[in-house]
Amino acid sequence: MIKTAFRVAAVAAMLSAATSLAYAKDPMVGGAAMYASKNIVQNAVNSKDHTTLVAAVKAAGLVDTLEGKGPFTVFAPTNEAFEKLPPGTVETLLKPENKEKLVKVLTCHVVAGDDMAAAIGKWAKSKGGEYDLKTVGGCTIKAMDKAGKLTLTDETGGTAHVTIADVKQSNGVIHVVDKVLLPKM
Repeated sequence: MIKTAFRVAAVAAMLSAATSLAYAKDPMVGGAAMYASKNIVQNAVNSKDHTTLVAAVKAAGLVDTLEGKGPFTVFAPTNEAFEKLPPGTVETLLKPENKEKLVKVLTCHVVAGDDMAAAIGKWAKSKGGEYDLKTVGGCTIKAMDKAGKLTLTDETGGTAHVTIADVKQSNGVIHVVDKVLLPKM
């Protein structure tokens, strides 16, 4: 009877551990699991922290691109990051007549490739502490690894911190950031 109880407890512990590992594989972003089997847009639409980004991607006509093969590395600003912009900025960028500017801002958050945070940090260390990431929008983002935390500096001198790194997607990787990266305009 005692042996049976130990076996049941052991099996329960193993199942619990296996379930925990399954959940660790698909990290949570904005209250939603991010599945490595889904593409960037399919996952982003489920994150309550990225509704502004999703609206902007739709307004810019970039949905098909970010659903494409990639691979893409996306530095995904949260709703809070967009709220840090001067009042009216988001509303102005979402207007059809400002689509070109919106596309520029958004594509300055995208790098061609599947760049994990550790690799970016390693590249930065190999270049004296700072690594230039060239975005698909033609911007240069300076990446720095500070005590294992990835920090990005945009072309205007603004600094963003990666708050959630290495969220694998079927067509790349997302790194959640706390600031909108801005291009020189």
